[in-house]
Amino acid sequence: MKAVLENARYVISWMKLKESNPGDFAAVMAGLARLRSINYHRPPLSKPIGDDLFELRHVGKLNTRVLYFFMKGRRIILVHGIKKKTRVLPARDRQVALERKRDWLARDST
Repeated sequence: MKAVLENARYVISWMKLKESNPGDFAAVMAGLARLRSINYHRPPLSKPIGDDLFELRHVGKLNTRVLYFFMKGRRIILVHGIKKKTRVLPARDRQVALERKRDWLARDST
């Protein structure tokens, strides 16, 4: 039940971005669509951050970042989104993404 509640909270946060800044939301969604092609799995759109996690980069008004990983079957799992204000990804945000990835993998394997 905890995972369901957390996922609902993330969806609500995602919808707030859509409402508060539709332009940035559309740009992030376009970036996610581009990830379907392996040609975009590199900078400037995507950057590996270690532990098989990647950062989708969108520099706009909000400087939005979406952290994700790949699964079998060409699935892309989004695990964390942030408004990044520095060049370096905060360790706390990377840790949150890694914990969510581990949780996803644990639930997916059952």
